[in-house]
Amino acid sequence: MAQQSSNSNRPKLSEKGLLTPDNCVVALIDHQPQMLFGVSNFDRQSIINNTVAFGKAAKVFDVPVVLSTVETKSFSGNMWPQLRAVFLGQEPIERSSMNSWDDKNFVAAIEKTGRKKIVVAGLWTEVCVAFDGYEVYVVEDCCGDVSQLAHDNAMKRVIQAGAKPVTSMSVMLEWQRDWAQKGTYDAVMDIVRTHLGAYGIGVEYAYTMVHGLPATKFAEYIVPAALAAHK
Repeated sequence: MAQQSSNSNRPKLSEKGLLTPDNCVVALIDHQPQMLFGVSNFDRQSIINNTVAFGKAAKVFDVPVVLSTVETKSFSGNMWPQLRAVFLGQEPIERSSMNSWDDKNFVAAIEKTGRKKIVVAGLWTEVCVAFDGYEVYVVEDCCGDVSQLAHDNAMKRVIQAGAKPVTSMSVMLEWQRDWAQKGTYDAVMDIVRTHLGAYGIGVEYAYTMVHGLPATKFAEYIVPAALAAHK
């Protein structure tokens, strides 16, 4: 089902026609190995990076997240370990249907949140269709498809149906809205420095060279021991 973090260090934002942490639910659909293998319209490493960053942002802002996978054992494989690490303890809703909205458990998880705005990302882009009665935002840089034509046609279809294209960074910054919100500021900056390329390097430079703060330290890399199966 949907999972939320326990961060309560943020004020309630006015909507003003925008996404807020209190008016939407995130759906991450079919971020699985076999689905990623078929993507050819977008850099696959970037999709992984963007999706992990987006998942972290959802946790920072207490946004409920529904995870779903399709045919895990027979075809698609497990949800990416990088993404599972963000949502430890939350089991994805397993489906046989290609369209997640055809699965009663997925629909029930969305409905349980009581929210009418869905921020959705998935592989392939065609998963982002037919969310009847909801306002849909498609996180395009966390999606991909078998060809540019397939992706473009899927995006045209969801836009014609009323969906709004967004990016992982635009949603995170819409949730933050005001840099004076210090309860989430440092967590957002951590995501920026870790995942957002040149923007993150710029923030790191400003922190260390302009403000005199210590350099960011990431977890030490430990060389994995050889697996028994390889001995």
